[in-house]
Amino acid sequence: MRYFTLEEARAMLPFVREDLAKLQETKRAFERGYAELRLRKEQYAYGELSRQEGEDPFFLLECELEFLQFEAKSSIRQFFEKGIQIKDIDIGLIDFPAMLEGREVLLCWKAGEPTIEYYHSPEDGYAGRKRLAE
Repeated sequence: MRYFTLEEARAMLPFVREDLAKLQETKRAFERGYAELRLRKEQYAYGELSRQEGEDPFFLLECELEFLQFEAKSSIRQFFEKGIQIKDIDIGLIDFPAMLEGREVLLCWKAGEPTIEYYHSPEDGYAGRKRLAE
């Protein structure tokens, strides 16, 4: 496992912000598309949506959803490969493994915060955040 210094984690924030924003938009696009697909399937089941001969009325939307899913998985993998942990995509909760006073901790950042100012133990999670002493 890779451990970040506070300086290294803070230096990664511009990239994390940008990549997280893209991931959040991809997730929202997937959720919109999935809701649309469910609606179309309901309409089809109740005869409100007709089907042309040889045409799959769901094909293009299903392809788009597969692409968005692939894109999201690729983005998540990039975070993972850098050693960064995504805890919650929607609120933008990100952890950086670190060592602090000889203990393993997670430097904790939430989207909207100006910089990394908190940490918590792996067991305590977000609810156990403590302010870093600098």
